[in-house]
Amino acid sequence: MSWKLVTELKNTLAREKGYYLYAAGARRRMALAYPNSYRVGMSNLGFHIIYDIMNRRMDTACERFFLPERASRAEHLRTNTPLMSLETQTFLSDFPLIGFDISFEMDYFNILDMLSLGKVKVKAAERGDGDPIVIAGGPCATFNPEPLSPFIDAFIIGEGEETMMRFMDAFYAAQDEGVGRRELLMRLAHVDGVYVPSLYDVSYHDDGTIKSIEPKDGAPSSIKRQWVKNLDEYPAHTIVVTDDAEFDMYLIETARGCGRHCRFCMAGYCYRRPRNRSLDVLRAELRDAKKYHKRIGLMGAAISDYPEIDDLCRSITGEDMTMSVASFRADSVTETLVESLVGSGMKTLTLAPEAGSARMRAVINKGIEEEHLFHTMDLGMAAGIRRYRLYIMIGLPYETENDILAVADLARRLKDYVGKNGMLTLSVNPFIPKPFTPFQWLPMEQKKTIEHDFKLLKSGLKGEKGVEILMEPIRSSYIQGVLARGDRRVGEALYAAHVSGGAKSFRRTMKERGLDPSFYLYREREDDEIFPWEMLDMLVTRKYLFNELVKAKKGEATIKCFDNCHRCGVC
Repeated sequence: MSWKLVTELKNTLAREKGYYLYAAGARRRMALAYPNSYRVGMSNLGFHIIYDIMNRRMDTACERFFLPERASRAEHLRTNTPLMSLETQTFLSDFPLIGFDISFEMDYFNILDMLSLGKVKVKAAERGDGDPIVIAGGPCATFNPEPLSPFIDAFIIGEGEETMMRFMDAFYAAQDEGVGRRELLMRLAHVDGVYVPSLYDVSYHDDGTIKSIEPKDGAPSSIKRQWVKNLDEYPAHTIVVTDDAEFDMYLIETARGCGRHCRFCMAGYCYRRPRNRSLDVLRAELRDAKKYHKRIGLMGAAISDYPEIDDLCRSITGEDMTMSVASFRADSVTETLVESLVGSGMKTLTLAPEAGSARMRAVINKGIEEEHLFHTMDLGMAAGIRRYRLYIMIGLPYETENDILAVADLARRLKDYVGKNGMLTLSVNPFIPKPFTPFQWLPMEQKKTIEHDFKLLKSGLKGEKGVEILMEPIRSSYIQGVLARGDRRVGEALYAAHVSGGAKSFRRTMKERGLDPSFYLYREREDDEIFPWEMLDMLVTRKYLFNELVKAKKGEATIKCFDNCHRCGVC
């Protein structure tokens, strides 16, 4: 046991406000783990939501775990100290239930590291009756859990607020009856929205594609995504306040889901339908937040689409509070929203056209036109903003070199519009096709093409003052591409990478196990191919998604969600 690590955790807890702490033995313990640093995890609103819901149960003491920083991890290894909880410094292996909240594919490697540091058997098949049950939820667990299936006993599919309550009831009932691990997992599999991968057999064709996914021993044939119908029943805001989070804000979720039908956006399909919280509930949350003297961070797929956004902004500024937003759309942004952001100290406005040409924006059904971008800049400049950021994707389906040059042309004209004292930043990322989107059938663009297009974009803006171009490492994008659409065979390469060096060795370990990365990255799927995530039901029909792919190729638009619409299958 390292007292240095214990002291670090106690000091971190002492800087927090709002955490839950119960006397030993007063409640049953559950571990809630975020597979990244404390700073990142405490900026994740979903993590706060589950922590609060679990601790509001009268029978559960939910305690938090995070991936240690490098120096602390070295101390864990040097002293052979298992990973400990923040609240009571209890070892991870002492918790009968461990839940991971997973938002990003690159955190998959951290999950295995945390289990290993916590002295928990990494592979689910090696755990026995006396070992913890390991579960996972969050966006990545919902859209394709298969690469993690060798390590996770059960996945929460969809939004966890209601599912986790039913899950805990079933888990505790099975515990009280003293059933064995297999019977426990079978019972959990019959909770709506719970996927237990060990209860499904996957067979493959000779070419590596999936032949069948068969449930075993009476397991459900499909698992329906669960979603909250009335958001007001589950207020979502920061629970534990700390100055040590990545975003020094008090987060409040205004809405969930998006009905814009952007064809590249997994969240737009997997969290449909769009729902808004009432203004009264949000105002009550603002009043509760005021005592912490934090900037309000409004969370949602597109904050400017919130129907009462101006009234909400006035409520924030009227309380002498400042605000920030996760994102807004250039076609729905309002003068009040921009003025409220600028009045809160925001120096940069971020726009997300995703593509430079009208043709490509039609392919992805973005719905943003140049007039919307210039109008937003008008609002920004009127409020004194001279710095703008554009989110751009390259490698989009059906993209040509002319579409790349169109990005440079658009950037040049936008920069000219804000004048010589303005600054324009292009944040460029390779497009990754995601499950449960119309583009799930399509390949990711070849790495050499992405590199060529990025150079083409840079050359198109060469010498343009006041324009900078940023791009995340291409290598990590292609690892994400494999993990996003991989099957459970990829999990074995993931484990081997964990043993031999982490993400940097992942491509090598894939090849050592006879897995070709190009099979997952560069191959166009057949219309009727069985996907690794086929046992999951996002409620959006496969036919609808494929029709959207056909429309994308034609550049045809799809209008956003509306009341009494029955197009996609959710409503």
